[in-house]
Amino acid sequence: MTTHATENALREQVCAVGASLFQRRLVHATAGNLSVRLPDGYLITPTDACLGSLDPARLAKVGPDGVQLSGDRASKTLVLHRRIYAAAPQAGCVLHTHSTHLVALTLQGVWRPAAILPPLTPYSVMKVGPVPLIPYHRPGDPRVGDLVAQAITRAAAQGVTLQAVMLDRLGPNVWADTPAAAMARLDELEETAQLWLLGGRAGTGLDAAALDELRQAFGAHWWPGSGDPGALDLCDATTPAD
Repeated sequence: MTTHATENALREQVCAVGASLFQRRLVHATAGNLSVRLPDGYLITPTDACLGSLDPARLAKVGPDGVQLSGDRASKTLVLHRRIYAAAPQAGCVLHTHSTHLVALTLQGVWRPAAILPPLTPYSVMKVGPVPLIPYHRPGDPRVGDLVAQAITRAAAQGVTLQAVMLDRLGPNVWADTPAAAMARLDELEETAQLWLLGGRAGTGLDAAALDELRQAFGAHWWPGSGDPGALDLCDATTPAD
């Protein structure tokens, strides 16, 4: 497949995922954004675009340096997406939504700063892993990119590969190798948040033995030891912008 054909296929995938998210109410109005990595830069949804009615030809194409090359004006979260790609080389797609139960969780109070949810189910551990809370900043604030990159780096230093973060009062950012995989990761995370809220936030996580079994059998990532990171905080809210 040529590079041009690959880009066209990715444009179609971005629009298909956007439509699915919109139809299932995981995004609403013009909330949310989605990007993919290209050999020569990135594609990202336009600012204030409805993910339910994206046009493949109008997606913003951006060079490796962040300069827009074509399409409608890029999402204001472009800086954050580029920081995630730089900090997580395995990421081929980054997805942000304002998913209802996850945002509600930040309003009611998350489990731990380094894991907004306990390891409730095996699939939440296997498919998502721990999701740290990123302190609130306005949408598009470049400091958020610094905080997310810092969280990815600090988790990696403890042997944990992050695959998602939660922006306080805004919504999750998840990443994976393809748009479909990123959407599946988001689905698992949102469903787990709903489960915990429906249970009155009283559910306990899997114990250390169960977590270790998931690590051994499936390469799952979670915090070491008991699985409870306690007061561990992966980001410094005073981190300055570049």
